[in-house]
Amino acid sequence: MIVGSQKSIDEIWNMVQDFKKVLVFGCNTCVAICHAGGEKEAETIAMLLRMRAGQEGKAMEVNHMGVMRHCEPEYFDPVIDEVKKFDLVLSTACGVGVNFLSDRTGNVPVYPGINTSFYGAVEAPGNFVELCAGCGNCILHLTGGICPIARCSKTLMNGPCGGTNKGKCEISPDVDCAWYLIVERMKKLGALEKLSEILPPRNWSTSRDGGPRRVSVEHIREYEEKEEQKSEK
Repeated sequence: MIVGSQKSIDEIWNMVQDFKKVLVFGCNTCVAICHAGGEKEAETIAMLLRMRAGQEGKAMEVNHMGVMRHCEPEYFDPVIDEVKKFDLVLSTACGVGVNFLSDRTGNVPVYPGINTSFYGAVEAPGNFVELCAGCGNCILHLTGGICPIARCSKTLMNGPCGGTNKGKCEISPDVDCAWYLIVERMKKLGALEKLSEILPPRNWSTSRDGGPRRVSVEHIREYEEKEEQKSEK
């Protein structure tokens, strides 16, 4: 899941205060799980903005709504005409949702209501931990299912480094050493010898430095094209 945290109401207010009609638009998937940007949070933000507008003597209409996902047209297409009636959309989706929605709202700007943090999981209720860096070249089969790119503070591919101490990282005693975890996991799997294998230099071209990345699934594209052709007949 994508984990995010809500911006402060002061920061949000500074972004939206000059608009007359504001829609706080929630996304009811990942960011709803971390209580940052679901429809309930959108409703709360809308209420706080109305209160702030009253305190500041600003004439501002603030509404809210939510859809399942901001990153798939099938969910927001049914409401896009309603969305376009506002002067500003404050999206509480992740950055993907804000980007995707911005391409579809014409001259209505879309501002972010949350800070997108990372790809993670629910470690415990209310605690979310980063587990994947989305590097585009997964090696978890070689590291016991533990990602050194996301979880090693130095993104080392051949740790542990000299900073490991009793299973903890030198940056903080509260941070596990990813490579300590990897070694212990590989021991448990009876596959420790795999860590001794010489691997070629990692290809980082699939990571973030090569510009926006795309994944094309041909069978889905072909299916959609056929369906479109059928509907045109």
